[in-house]
Amino acid sequence: MALLNFKRKETAMPDGVSPETEAFLQDYSIEVMPRTAEKVENFRDLLPAGTRVYIAHIEGTPIEEMVATAARLNADGFPVMPHFPARIIKDRATLADWIARYQGEADVKQALLLAGGVTTPHGDFDSSMQLMETGLFDAAGFTRLHVAGHPEGNRDIDADGSMTNVSAALKWKNDFQTRTDAKMAIATQFAFDAKPIIRWADALKADGITLPVHIGIAGPAKLQTLIKFAIACGVGPSLKVLQKRAMDVTKLLLPYEPTDVIRDLAAHKAASPEFNITNVHFFPLGGIRTNATWAIENGGSAAVPANA
Repeated sequence: MALLNFKRKETAMPDGVSPETEAFLQDYSIEVMPRTAEKVENFRDLLPAGTRVYIAHIEGTPIEEMVATAARLNADGFPVMPHFPARIIKDRATLADWIARYQGEADVKQALLLAGGVTTPHGDFDSSMQLMETGLFDAAGFTRLHVAGHPEGNRDIDADGSMTNVSAALKWKNDFQTRTDAKMAIATQFAFDAKPIIRWADALKADGITLPVHIGIAGPAKLQTLIKFAIACGVGPSLKVLQKRAMDVTKLLLPYEPTDVIRDLAAHKAASPEFNITNVHFFPLGGIRTNATWAIENGGSAAVPANA
């Protein structure tokens, strides 16, 4: 029996959930890893039909485990978007093999392309742009390619703390969509404060970048867990939101929930419908079940439109 899929229409929204928040959470996506997916007995008990599920490829994870996870999720009816981290892919032949495996065993048609969190490349590729330039995804009939975004910068790319290189890369990717048939979007690193997110998204638009943004949001988790991940992932100024919370003894032991950042982004989207953030992408740092339950209880559904 599904725990979440069919109750939402029969039950009033919880107190405090605004129509703006409910609208903003429609068509959200969520990220898993093979080892976390193994702990979920049945994804259909947690995620509404049509939820796009990203599969993170961490260095050292065998491609066989990635493909098996993708096949399982696809069989359960979820559109799957595996990561392709450029720096852990040895060469063109390896990339072609991965694509063929995902297609042949899991019917995958979409991918998140990113450089990956590895300092020294394992082979020929250093960036997602190089993966795109191979033409292998287009030749294989992939219908959608997402690329990484960094609302608070990325010091692995811009050591001086600026946005120079990450902005140039996004402009290149925006041009790639213009000159090809690729359907694309930006999936971002998570952040905890709406203000820098809004400033970054507005700056993209001012620079002529038209790719829709799927904003990364950390799901409910223990505060200590989030601070650890935020530091490891290079989250910038919005980390202060967590640090301030950690100084409040009344909140220190309570789990963090993304209520405030979602509420503020939703209000901005309602006031400015042309705002380029179109979807929420959850990082379930406190567990998939915890995140999925929170999303539905706060108005989210996840039937992904064909053009999302």
